[in-house]
Amino acid sequence: MHIKRYTIVSLLLIAFVGWYVSTFVSSETVSINMMGIEIPPLSVSIWAMIPLFIFYLASVSHIAFYSILGSFSLRKYEKDYNAILDCISDAYLGKENRHHMFKTRKYQLLGSLIDNTTLFPKNISLSLIKDEKISSTIKLIEDIRKGEVVDLKKSFLSVDNPLVVQNERNRYKSSSQSAEDFLKSPNKYNSELLSEIYKDFVQTATLSTIEKYKSQMSNDSLYIILSRVNADENTLEISNETLSNLFNTLELDPNDYIKISAALSLMIPEQRMRLFETISDLNDDAMQAYLFTLFDLEMIAPADAILEISQSHEYQNFKAYRALKECHQNFNINLFVTDRIC
Repeated sequence: MHIKRYTIVSLLLIAFVGWYVSTFVSSETVSINMMGIEIPPLSVSIWAMIPLFIFYLASVSHIAFYSILGSFSLRKYEKDYNAILDCISDAYLGKENRHHMFKTRKYQLLGSLIDNTTLFPKNISLSLIKDEKISSTIKLIEDIRKGEVVDLKKSFLSVDNPLVVQNERNRYKSSSQSAEDFLKSPNKYNSELLSEIYKDFVQTATLSTIEKYKSQMSNDSLYIILSRVNADENTLEISNETLSNLFNTLELDPNDYIKISAALSLMIPEQRMRLFETISDLNDDAMQAYLFTLFDLEMIAPADAILEISQSHEYQNFKAYRALKECHQNFNINLFVTDRIC
């Protein structure tokens, strides 16, 4: 009940009681001695009105007290409601380490569930969303999905956040920022995105810039670089020492080295052979690639020399190939390492 209405009704009731008593009961005056204090004579109607007025004051105080408590409780719910909206917005954005504080039990449970849940807005009509923050978040996500570039600075997302990565990918594809601009600031961008950009970059980049940003190299980008050695277009002239330095950028296994040798099929045979001879002297993982190179170049004598001093369990696929060669059975060496170069 509204206090104003309650006050009006109460005062009317008190006035009515006073009028009724003075009119139909008694209009005399009465003096009361209360705890030794003589109260001046008052009309009986006033004495009838005083308890009602005291009751009115008490009831108003009671109503006001619980109204204040209710307003505080309602304010908590309003704050928690706004916190839930922030919680949903952050979940849509994929923020990490989400931990929102709530003052009410029901919202604490709901907020805890959302903070530990990944949400993806899908087919949500913005006209149905009345909250500006949620609608702007959904609009931002939809724009990124469409390939547009948006401002995410106010969202304070990490560089590895999927939305940030896609937004920067959109920026790169729209040519609003060059590949080198990304590569020269590696701490600002996701490592996988930089690897993608570097893969495009090495298709036409000069050798000096390839080496400059080689920290972003992956196996795929390395094979693109190797494909340019002695190619008809975008040719790279590259020394064995430089190639060896590029190889050292990655963690390569024996299979990788064999794939690299196959990718260098256009390289001058002598240079290719010297490259893998040098690498195999420094890294045992490259020995099989050196054998593959020798057999691929039909350099049988040096390959035989290596196989002769090897252990019986080593290089069995190459020993099988050599045995077939000795029986005048001509097979492509790739058949013996097919699973490694495909």
